[in-house]
Amino acid sequence: MRACKKGSSFPAALFFAAIALTASCSSAPRPVGPSAGPAAGVPAQESEEAAPSQKMMAPAPPPSPSASVSSAAGPALQAQAGAADAQGTENYGSFAENAFKDASQERLSTFSADVDTASYSNVRRFLNEGALPPVDAVRIEELVNYFDYGWKEPSSGSSPIAVTTEAASSPWNPNARLLTIGLRTRSVSAENLPPANLVFLIDSSGSMSDPDKLPLVKRAFSLLADTMRPQDRVAIVTYAGSAGLVLPSTAGSEKAKILEALERLGAGGSTAGGAGIVLAYETALQNLRKGGNNRVILATDGDFNVGPSSDAELDKLISSYRSKGVFLSVMGFGTGNLNDRNMKTLADKGNGNYSYIDSIGEARRVLV
Repeated sequence: MRACKKGSSFPAALFFAAIALTASCSSAPRPVGPSAGPAAGVPAQESEEAAPSQKMMAPAPPPSPSASVSSAAGPALQAQAGAADAQGTENYGSFAENAFKDASQERLSTFSADVDTASYSNVRRFLNEGALPPVDAVRIEELVNYFDYGWKEPSSGSSPIAVTTEAASSPWNPNARLLTIGLRTRSVSAENLPPANLVFLIDSSGSMSDPDKLPLVKRAFSLLADTMRPQDRVAIVTYAGSAGLVLPSTAGSEKAKILEALERLGAGGSTAGGAGIVLAYETALQNLRKGGNNRVILATDGDFNVGPSSDAELDKLISSYRSKGVFLSVMGFGTGNLNDRNMKTLADKGNGNYSYIDSIGEARRVLV
């Protein structure tokens, strides 16, 4: 959700003699807030935030029988048991690896400028807990997306992008070459960003009561509220059993009022996700800014269980509002019942970003 102060950069790793594509945005366009850009490499978290599995996660459940693996079974088997334990009832979409292709026979390659980064921080969460992530939680393009590669911006002129390429020998196949293609857009300073019309759509159902869920959501959105300008506006919608407007659209200059509304939130009830999304979109439409950044930011564990919750219904709903100029970004929180598949689908249909927030440090990287 940050301003793309450093511009947007899209790496694509094309693996030749057989070609597999990935793409990313290491500094993706964000709705509001100044940006210093992520540092190259894994971002260092502050000491009070450095161990999300200890500080932000709910206490680990007692070990299940499946996790009681003796050391004699070997580290691989122990890691598999740990992954199953950590995953719980989490839901991930399955995907098939791209087949290898002969570049001499199929010379045209395409890649999407995808800007999600959720897989990296989610995989990091599993590793911090001493477990391997589920196979379908590992999306290579989102791991690539996470980093800032320092690529050059477009020079002055009409070109909207700058292209950086680099080729190297493949370390696993002496007969193949690896080619990285990086695309970067021009930087936009925070003061030159269009006015933002945001709606914080917050899941306040009973499943969000853990320390790494609603309490972290409130801290995360407080960071974003602190960066808002007088010309920006934000509303807050919650859903739990039924949807409600907690804060009508409010100027970014009224920070105390916004922070107070966030602080009042508590978790309880079932998850009427569909009703919450409708109310959030309607609130955004009522305050639509022509030429502005009109966006709903959903914070949830993805556990929709009441109301229109089928993929087809939610897809149709979100696509209809996207055509009206309101986009949807999604931030995932928590462990155990994380519905990664659902949240990624919502962000894709809503023309927005999908991020997984495992600590206040990650929230700062994404939102500020």
